[in-house]
Amino acid sequence: MVARLAKGGALSIGEMGDGLAISRQAVTKHLDILHAAGLVSRRKNGREVHFALDSQGMDAARDWLEQASAQWDRTLARFKALVEER
Repeated sequence: MVARLAKGGALSIGEMGDGLAISRQAVTKHLDILHAAGLVSRRKNGREVHFALDSQGMDAARDWLEQASAQWDRTLARFKALVEER
């Protein structure tokens, strides 16, 4: 879902589901979860709802992932040092 939004800008639920082997309801659930997490924004246009990536939410997610990755790198380095000492 995120990759599709990154390529195509704002998309409707129908456009998001084109070519996917999941139901429209499943697409809606996925997008609702991404919206609740602050990763996408939604805008109603008549009867359709369009979703787009939320750059601030995506930046915050990327920052968190970088911090988590750095923590794991430090933890694995300590583990490696411990194993090599024995």
